[in-house]
Amino acid sequence: MLYVVATPIGNLEDISARALRILSEVELIAAEDTRHTLGLLTHFGIKKPLVSYYEHNKLSRGPELLAKLEAGADIALVSDAGLPGICDPGYELIKSCVDAGIEVTVVPGPCACVTALVLSGLPTDGFVFEGFIGTDNKSRRAFFDRLRSEPRTTVCYEAPHRIIKTLEELCRIFTEAGEPARRVAIMRELTKTHEEAVRGSAAELLARFENDPPRGEFVLCIAGTDNTARANIEGPADDDAVRGYYGGLTAGGAAPKEALKQTMERFGLTRNDAYKIIKVSGGNS
Repeated sequence: MLYVVATPIGNLEDISARALRILSEVELIAAEDTRHTLGLLTHFGIKKPLVSYYEHNKLSRGPELLAKLEAGADIALVSDAGLPGICDPGYELIKSCVDAGIEVTVVPGPCACVTALVLSGLPTDGFVFEGFIGTDNKSRRAFFDRLRSEPRTTVCYEAPHRIIKTLEELCRIFTEAGEPARRVAIMRELTKTHEEAVRGSAAELLARFENDPPRGEFVLCIAGTDNTARANIEGPADDDAVRGYYGGLTAGGAAPKEALKQTMERFGLTRNDAYKIIKVSGGNS
């Protein structure tokens, strides 16, 4: 049997009694990083044979594990943190076992995705998990395009050195959609000593992390689109209406920067488009 065993995502106290029992009873443990898992086993006084199973050896190691399972061995599959099969090649070994008629069971436990979702304070009755945001321009564009019209909470993982870039893009697409206040929650170092959750608009979080460089492991939770909020947008912008609205705000004492922001929200414009229209009439921003 293949046991898919969840391990702590940060706090060692989160491992379950059942997980410890299974890890001590199986004949072999397949680990994403054997050195990391050896540290976990040593902490709990467990001595078992370890083999590596990760992205770059899955094609050769997978069939080896499958053969052992078919011969009757009990094997535990673990990742470096959390539940195997989530954003790691554990899925492929599980599928191979299912296809071969080998029994599989899950020993549930910590999972960064669900932990972050619950902590975010965003709706949990419907959500979509996107895994890691892509690194290439094509996959990132596709991700942000999906966000525009996604009504459910979106959960994703992001590297700390790309958080600023991601928040900048969220600011842009939410402004274009007429939802600049759409909520975002960013969780870092979940269950660890320096666990932190910050919540706000993409613009607010961008300002936060520009002043405090991001560190640690990040999970983003992004609120779904609010169609009722979008109903307040004026629709396709008439240039004269945009200028008139902006002019009315400044005439009433609003600072140019604030007037521009309100105009963008009112007409669902990007900053550049709003500025171009207002500049024609001599407005300042």
